[in-house]
Amino acid sequence: MSCQYPDMRPPRPLPPELGTVFSIADARSLGVGSDRLFRSDLTAPFRGVRLLRDTILRADATGHDDFETATRATRALALAYAERMRPTEFFSHLTAAELWGAPTPHVPGSPLDVAVFGNDPLPRCRGVRGHRADPRLTTTTTLNGLRVATPASVWASLGALPLEDLVVIGDYFCREWREGFLRPRAGQRPLTTRTKLTAALDAGRRVGSSRLRTALGMVREDSWSPRESLCRILLTTAGLPEPSLNLDVDGPVGFLACVDLAYPTYRVAIEYQGQHHGARYAKDIERIEALRAAGWIVIQVSSALLARPSDLVERVRKALISRGWRP
Repeated sequence: MSCQYPDMRPPRPLPPELGTVFSIADARSLGVGSDRLFRSDLTAPFRGVRLLRDTILRADATGHDDFETATRATRALALAYAERMRPTEFFSHLTAAELWGAPTPHVPGSPLDVAVFGNDPLPRCRGVRGHRADPRLTTTTTLNGLRVATPASVWASLGALPLEDLVVIGDYFCREWREGFLRPRAGQRPLTTRTKLTAALDAGRRVGSSRLRTALGMVREDSWSPRESLCRILLTTAGLPEPSLNLDVDGPVGFLACVDLAYPTYRVAIEYQGQHHGARYAKDIERIEALRAAGWIVIQVSSALLARPSDLVERVRKALISRGWRP
């Protein structure tokens, strides 16, 4: 009686024209045998599709924030599903939002959102959540080779999300890349506008339409990050005045700093501090000290403080009152 052992030899290289994701049919047309398609360097995210396992590992690599990691993982899976996607299907809802790069409340392992119009057959596949879309409410486009719902259509389809998530995603979609000292990508067009969000919301009945309408009134064009958006939402919903966003502050000899959130009348600045190291960290310290030397109160917000909203609100409230603001 003989024993069988797993094949421990390194997998044979695949034809380079297959890329990182491919259909079984394409692999077989290039002479790849069935045994090779079941080796450990490949994963099968969907029936009839293979994905190089390193692609997922690279998507989950450290060095990215949670939102960017979710976007990379979703893109890898979307490219895999595209190998078997029917021409009538398109990515929608949270999946489309992530493909556009929006910061979403992503749950690892969530199925991809795939939609069809009208009475076309719903997608039915492990790892996919099918949706039926109304062509009067949804428009589509092509993004990096993938068919997706447009940003305004996506945002208006997410009314089941909490209010703060709708505002954060709306801020991201509507960001205007304004001119200014050292501002990145100045002049780049926003993905959509509040006017287009309004039109998408008014096009017909929406899930969570009341919450969407409230969120629309809170969306701003100058927020540079989801954490900045969350800080603003926490402060304004607690009854504090709305801060200016990414305000350029001048000192005695010209440009001093660009402040994440600011109350210029009271010289109170709020800076979100991510996990910066090295030269970036040193520059942040110098910028904050320069603001303080110019008479600004600077409140630094970490992820830990953001998770304690009452403490954050109280710090900002005390700073504003100390500078003459009255509730």
